[in-house]
Amino acid sequence: MLALLYPGQGAQSAGFLHRLPPHPIVASTIAEASDVLALDVTALDSSDALRSSVAVQIALVVAGVAIARRLADAGIEAQLHAGLSVGAYAAAVGCDAIAFADALRMVKMRAELMERAYPRGYGLSAIEGLTEAQVEALIDSAAAALAARVYVANVNAPRQIVVAGSDQALEAFNQRATASGASRATRLAVSVPSHCELLREASEALVAYAADVTFRIPTQIYIGNRRSRALHKGEDIRDDLATNMRYTVRWFDALTTIVERGATLLVEAPPGHVLTTIARAAYPEVAALAAAAFTGDRLVDVVGRRVTDGD
Repeated sequence: MLALLYPGQGAQSAGFLHRLPPHPIVASTIAEASDVLALDVTALDSSDALRSSVAVQIALVVAGVAIARRLADAGIEAQLHAGLSVGAYAAAVGCDAIAFADALRMVKMRAELMERAYPRGYGLSAIEGLTEAQVEALIDSAAAALAARVYVANVNAPRQIVVAGSDQALEAFNQRATASGASRATRLAVSVPSHCELLREASEALVAYAADVTFRIPTQIYIGNRRSRALHKGEDIRDDLATNMRYTVRWFDALTTIVERGATLLVEAPPGHVLTTIARAAYPEVAALAAAAFTGDRLVDVVGRRVTDGD
């Protein structure tokens, strides 16, 4: 059983849209996105453009949908779709719960709301080597000492926790985490405090916007961000997408759900590698591939062989 995994903000790198497979279905996906948003999507992956969360989030969704469509065009259909943070939008398109055009407009709105709420001075840090409980204890003990609280944003793995907050709070927390035994405490290439209560008002605005967006029963399995379980109704997927900027993303729980549902091959959409690394460490018996590791159109051949062989 094939599962497609779609990375979130922080996975981007300059030029990643231009490294997608050279295939008409990929080109048409980029052209469609450009028409829907009335902008040149191919310009969104430059170093300068990627300073904007709006550009990053749109480009990640386009890349995810493009690779899913390329595989489907080759007769390779994923049975499960899951995305981390904004990657969930590509997952919802992949399982046909929302039209690509509607997802693009909603993602643009999402990113704009996030940037307007926190145009500068905020972001995320990845804490490696500490558990969620240890991070939470550090947050509680440091709350009075920090200029602003940090929040658990992502639980990517048992000992890979992402926290959100102001630049000042994150710098201080990174130092405390390292002093408390974290192997690494690193700022991520994200300029907004995702997945925490700081984005409550932005999330509420997106919920209101999404009320008029058409969602359908998914044709394949969609694994949610917030509760890390399969969602079978369009309205539940709408809620998952509209509110995920406000709540902790429990990616490791989502990955566990995917494996427990029988996935034997995981493919991470471009440009990510992190989700593949997490999967290989936690579930070495499950094959995991990062599409970004393959040049040209070779991914299709490799995945096609594995699917045919029953991997």
